[in-house]
Amino acid sequence: MFSPSDDSLSSLSAAVRDAARRAGALALPYFRAGKQTAARLWYKGQSSPVTEADIALDTFLKDHLTGLLPEAGWLSEETADDPARLDRSHVWVVDPIDGTRAFASGHPDWAVSIALVCEGSPVLGVLLAPIHDRLYEAVLGGGAWCNGERLQLSEMAPSAPARVAGPKPLVDRFADNFSPIERLPKVPSLALRLARVAEGSIDVGLVSHNSQDWDIAAADLILREAGGILTDLSGAPPTYNKPHPRHGEMIAVASRLHPRAIGAMRT
Repeated sequence: MFSPSDDSLSSLSAAVRDAARRAGALALPYFRAGKQTAARLWYKGQSSPVTEADIALDTFLKDHLTGLLPEAGWLSEETADDPARLDRSHVWVVDPIDGTRAFASGHPDWAVSIALVCEGSPVLGVLLAPIHDRLYEAVLGGGAWCNGERLQLSEMAPSAPARVAGPKPLVDRFADNFSPIERLPKVPSLALRLARVAEGSIDVGLVSHNSQDWDIAAADLILREAGGILTDLSGAPPTYNKPHPRHGEMIAVASRLHPRAIGAMRT
């Protein structure tokens, strides 16, 4: 049975990094900057888009990652849920294209998101933004990295406005109780929104209800290892691989800013 030691996680991380890059390469022929995707497009339910690129990446990643760790369960946006994952200590949590709507419309903010969850918490996370050529990664206790450079959140100047990104209703709510702020454009990929908090280009990332495990698990670990935190509005961090892998409203910030920021959302 796999044991999440430093050495085994580091070795596995290199293989997952390679898988993410290969998946990103599979997606690129379908992507057209500023234009509708070359991929066939359809909808799940009323409004959730999916493309043939999502399915191609999901198929590749499931085959490749389960080969790396056969004993792990599988949870992905594009695979029918198998309750057998609930009995596994380790679970791959994957979004082959986080930000499908952006991908399909030619917007660059989409990503390949891969996490390994152990007993409800991520222990490995890799997030690739192919159009930006940025690969974020973390293993538990090993720090967070982007393209080989360490991510470490620093102090924000007391007088500087907090740079906030997220759904407009949440940003409006935050702005009513926190000043000064700078409103940034909403990042279509939730995983990338959290990663940009980890790298310090966003100070406060707001998350609406109904995000899923695959949207946040990899970026959650990257943020945490960079010195940030993702919690719900009660202050509790997310738990993964539950029967219903759905979450309520959340906030992502540097740890030092968390008490004040979460207070603004509770008011």
